[in-house]
Amino acid sequence: MKVNIVDSFTDVPFKGNPAGVCQVDTELADQAMLLIAQELGLSETAFVRPIGDAEYSIRYFSPKMEIPLCGHATLAAAKVVFSDTALCEICIVTRQQLRLQVSRQGDGIRMKFPVYQTQPTQAPPQLLAALGLERILASVFNTETKILMLEIESTELLAGLQPDFAALYKSHNAINGVLVTAASSDGRYDFHSRYFWPWSGTNEDPVTGGTHTFLAPYWAQKLGKSKLNSLQVSARSGFMEVELLNDQWLAITGQAVIVLSGQLHCEIV
Repeated sequence: MKVNIVDSFTDVPFKGNPAGVCQVDTELADQAMLLIAQELGLSETAFVRPIGDAEYSIRYFSPKMEIPLCGHATLAAAKVVFSDTALCEICIVTRQQLRLQVSRQGDGIRMKFPVYQTQPTQAPPQLLAALGLERILASVFNTETKILMLEIESTELLAGLQPDFAALYKSHNAINGVLVTAASSDGRYDFHSRYFWPWSGTNEDPVTGGTHTFLAPYWAQKLGKSKLNSLQVSARSGFMEVELLNDQWLAITGQAVIVLSGQLHCEIV
């Protein structure tokens, strides 16, 4: 099995979000994929398998569990496929039968993702305390991803957050992660974000494409724009362009760099 490590949502190595990409010929057992994801130790590992003409199935695993949808691992998988083939457009099919249209776009890769909505909800005081937040502007929840999103007042406050992850984990038992976001005023980006997910992955995800399924419509409505630039201000950092295409679909465009390719030398049962 060929295994790759790809830095997504960056144009230089060792930035963005690293994802594992395993190129498989036949369906693997869930436990085998989980073990490989644990061995690689990245926030997500994608398992990609050709199933038709320019069509690939994909499954995503963190070291803890299977993830229904992952933007940076989709980008990483597409980067590997495009590097190995002459294809310019492919369809990537998730386990939930989402059909993601992915195409080369200059130096980047453009991916169509579904648009998800959010509903207002209360953020537990213990969760806010664990994040170090005394005040928030909004608290909403996305059902499809089970992610709580908090809007705060400044990108400076966002960049300075130092969560107590042990307390954060204990503060909620019904979410996959908490996303914190703020409007940008620097002219290059429209909003910044950070994503913490000790419940289902690592403490902090470096760059998260999947959260933009609801981040993009949220900020598009607030800012009155259909095309936005996003920066995730983790230690590695990463960037992408998002564009609302209609009420059901949006496009995420980003770059990726393959930093390692090799072979898995063990029998998978």
